[in-house]
Amino acid sequence: MEIRVLRYFLAIAREGSITNAANFLHVTQPTLSRQIKDLEDELGKKLFVRGSHNMSLTREGIIFYKRAEEIISMVDKTEAEFKTMEDSIAGDIYIGGGETEAIKLIAEVISELRENYPNIHYHLYSGNAFDVTERIDCGLLDFGILIQPADISKYDYIHIPAKDTWGVVMRKDSHLAEKKFVTKYDLLKLPLICSRQAVSDSSTGNEFADWFGRDFKKLDIVTTFNLIYNAAIMVEAGIGYAITIDKIANTTVGSNLCFRPLEPKLNSDLDIIWKKHQVFSSAAELFLKRIMTHFQK
Repeated sequence: MEIRVLRYFLAIAREGSITNAANFLHVTQPTLSRQIKDLEDELGKKLFVRGSHNMSLTREGIIFYKRAEEIISMVDKTEAEFKTMEDSIAGDIYIGGGETEAIKLIAEVISELRENYPNIHYHLYSGNAFDVTERIDCGLLDFGILIQPADISKYDYIHIPAKDTWGVVMRKDSHLAEKKFVTKYDLLKLPLICSRQAVSDSSTGNEFADWFGRDFKKLDIVTTFNLIYNAAIMVEAGIGYAITIDKIANTTVGSNLCFRPLEPKLNSDLDIIWKKHQVFSSAAELFLKRIMTHFQK
């Protein structure tokens, strides 16, 4: 299985036809058709449903698409690292994490590094703990920012000197907006939009469920979310109240939304993690040394 063929496969999946993909790749249609047929024969599975004018992915094709994307991303990342192995430190650093105000501390480190190392570039990926650790395990991310509780036993990590505060994002015209805090008794009466971490049954623990107590299963959870931006849209549409951390939704001046913390207060710790025995690029190694200095003062 060649990298070139994987790029062909991805191009066809994106363009929707052999003709469009051939034009994009600057190869002939017969060449492209033959390469994809050979790939399907090698895998023993059909990857495309062929129509008269377009091609769509089969169930096996969808699975293979994700793996092909991961492989190509890793190849591109590796090539970029070797191209930047010069006397001056340059390259790309990939950081994943949930939507948390802790990113402000990471931004401070990046800002300091930018002054002396302008050729280092940073790529941020948003996702929950599962998304982030999966991409770290695959080598697609150098670092991950996790909100506790999370299983970090197989990673090296540094504790971030900050905490995220749990609360509720609501519309300003809500009757609860007049309160300074939201209690569990308030939540029992509301349609809720919860982060997946808040409702998970993870073996690592569920701080929100523990905070709420034995009536947790009585909550009216309308939907769950991964990214708070989407939850904020639902809140603004009047669907419910979002259980999330800190003021990370659009709750600034001029917004129709506001944030009220839980009472009693519920905080979560934060860690930045990376694979044990990870061999970093010179840029990522420099970044790690700088965050160690910055966070372990």
